[in-house]
Amino acid sequence: MHATTSKSHSFIRGFSLVEMMACVSIIGIIAFMAIPSVTRMRGDSERNLAIARAESLNLAQASFIQVRGRSQAALEWVAASSADSKYKLLRDYLSFAETTLTAYMPSGYTVTFPPSITSMTKVSLSSPTGIIYY
Repeated sequence: MHATTSKSHSFIRGFSLVEMMACVSIIGIIAFMAIPSVTRMRGDSERNLAIARAESLNLAQASFIQVRGRSQAALEWVAASSADSKYKLLRDYLSFAETTLTAYMPSGYTVTFPPSITSMTKVSLSSPTGIIYY
């Protein structure tokens, strides 16, 4: 930063072009280093959200069996032929539930419900890169 004097003005201060370019380049380097970390954190948070929602579905299955009874729950589970219809059976037992299973799970993540609810098997969780064991 430099100062100039003249008879009409006592001091005029400002940044030189070199100082401004140095600031912009430092901000650019910081952004270059931070963007991959932010992207990685977003992917990790979506994965953690998918795992948490799959666990919520497992707890909802247990609640569904307790409320309906083992034999009635098994009959209703077998009658529900698609994943969305099985999700609709469990939706009342979730603290947060979207209207469809696709809207409930983060983008790119899918769950597969067990064929029988009485065995208390966990739902399987798949991501764009493969199966997630949780």
